[in-house]
Amino acid sequence: MSLAIIPARGGSKRLPGKNIRLFHGKPIIGYAIDAALSCGCFSEVMVSTDCPKIAETALQWGASVPFLRSVSTSDDNTGIACVIREVLQTYAKSGRHFETACCLFATAALVRKERLQEAQRMLDSNSGTEGIITVVRTPQPATRCMVIRDSRVVFQSESMQYSRSQDLEETYFDAAQMYWVRTAPFLARELKTMASLKRLPLLLSELETQDINTIEDWRLAELKHQFLAEHPEIIPV
Repeated sequence: MSLAIIPARGGSKRLPGKNIRLFHGKPIIGYAIDAALSCGCFSEVMVSTDCPKIAETALQWGASVPFLRSVSTSDDNTGIACVIREVLQTYAKSGRHFETACCLFATAALVRKERLQEAQRMLDSNSGTEGIITVVRTPQPATRCMVIRDSRVVFQSESMQYSRSQDLEETYFDAAQMYWVRTAPFLARELKTMASLKRLPLLLSELETQDINTIEDWRLAELKHQFLAEHPEIIPV
């Protein structure tokens, strides 16, 4: 069995109420819930929240909220690994165990059920893998990044200033859309970060995801959503 966990803490400071803010006329969390319910991957889709209003919205869109998140996992410093662990351990106390779990972010309005299905297939067909992470390729290798030091622009690594981008190893960033885990190794090792897992990458187009922390991020996500709705052929299923 597999569990979908949608973390949706209340009290966002940079974009207040973002987890249930209307996105093209629908609470943004509803997109993640819909995708998780329709993909056929999960025996349950639950929302982990400390906010009664978010819980009410989640229930209206078909997710379960069997318990509220604890105070200890609801602050600004708690990592997502701790949230997932709390959910799995709370279910285990009532005799419910899951072989795999997917952490699907509440603001993942661009997620498609086909990507959830693809991630599950990857995990099922690679027994040595402990998880799946969605990633996006950086436009340029991160090794050629520049920094500003003493008001001057310099390469972060001096050895890179003579390198051609096409000769460098490609780099990727976390798409902030979903994480999959095998629950047994995840719980046994009491990991504090997801990065410690042996994970395979699920590569997404930059059009398929948008980390949302500011109103500018929000508007960009809306534009991507509208564009993909009008041009579904851009990213074939």
